[in-house]
Amino acid sequence: MLLNVSYNNKEITRKIDEEVGKPFTLKERFALNGIGSPKLFIVDCSIEIKNLLILDNNTNTCNIELRPKGIIIRFRSLLETFGLIIPYYKFNLYKTDLGLYTIYRDQYFIKIKSDTKAIQKFFTKLLGHRADNAPTNIEDL
Repeated sequence: MLLNVSYNNKEITRKIDEEVGKPFTLKERFALNGIGSPKLFIVDCSIEIKNLLILDNNTNTCNIELRPKGIIIRFRSLLETFGLIIPYYKFNLYKTDLGLYTIYRDQYFIKIKSDTKAIQKFFTKLLGHRADNAPTNIEDL
């Protein structure tokens, strides 16, 4: 689900909270050593996201926020902030050989450059959090 999250809209906030859960409390954020990623550089993305990013000449960057049942990838275009909301049951992450991570949700994808230890450490935290909180698969029973 790709949404414009620039403004405080109760309907959009309700949709996000239903999909990926309410934000972590301050105590939970300290326990997780933070829930946000460092600045991530976008190398490639799906056509819907690319159409938003080409509207301005800024560097294409994003960040990821952990939520109890998923993640939110936020990026800016012009003066608007957009969020790609991904619950853990639709979240797919692939790491390629050149230090690139690709995040998929349905028809959307974002390819991110992973060139620092901080980014790699964040993705390790993300995968660990996903393993602890993802719904049980039928194969696991």
